[in-house]
Amino acid sequence: MSKKIEIRDICFDYIGKNKAFGALENINLEVDEGEFICILGSSGCGKSTLLSILNGLNKPKSGEILIDGKKVVGSGADRAVVFQNYSLFPFLTVKENVMFGAKKSLKRKNFTKEERIKRVNGYIEAVGLLDAIDKYPFELSGGMQQRVAIARALALEADILLLDEPFSAIDPKLRLELQELVSQLSKIHKKTVVFVTHDIDEAILLADRVIVMEPKHIKQAINIDLPYPRIREELVGQAHYEEIHRKLISSFYENIEQNIYEEVKL
Repeated sequence: MSKKIEIRDICFDYIGKNKAFGALENINLEVDEGEFICILGSSGCGKSTLLSILNGLNKPKSGEILIDGKKVVGSGADRAVVFQNYSLFPFLTVKENVMFGAKKSLKRKNFTKEERIKRVNGYIEAVGLLDAIDKYPFELSGGMQQRVAIARALALEADILLLDEPFSAIDPKLRLELQELVSQLSKIHKKTVVFVTHDIDEAILLADRVIVMEPKHIKQAINIDLPYPRIREELVGQAHYEEIHRKLISSFYENIEQNIYEEVKL
């Protein structure tokens, strides 16, 4: 399988008033085409910073990121992002929000207006919102708004999806539904996915591989060799699932305990 993303020796500092704060140091990671990886870590470990560099929003102090062998120098049409906040235009309908994201991308691929409308409607149908196609964001629940954001990202028809804790503010039942939706759609549309989370169960349900981060560094990569589709209720109690779960808990909470100790010691 070919390498879609290559992250090489990435270092990044946040510049404060009087000094620089090191956020990432010597990050190296490869992601295969069509792979779904979750970056798992506690708040402040640098996982969202890494995603912002991958998206081209931040420039690293040193190192480089390659996509299909070409160096990333800024945002690009090959990447689409879904944020924690829905980032919808309040004055546009569901259809218009999705079309706004897709219009330039689909035009570049020489689709006619009728073809663009058909494809946008198809993505809205894929996230289960055809009945709400003419509604405005204020008329939608939080979960429905996030579905619109997912449809908009898919409609860009980018090869890579970047998701930054998109479900962390959504209630548990709806969260499970959206996790299943993203997992299913990423497989159907053959996307390469980088998904940031601090939720161990979410990482196991979604990922082919989980990248555990500690502050500034990647600590460990763990393969999640469980069959799809993954239903949490069916997995709990299975020996292999419990083994993976224990590995991730051990790695994740070891980092947190160490970080707290470093913060409080005199």
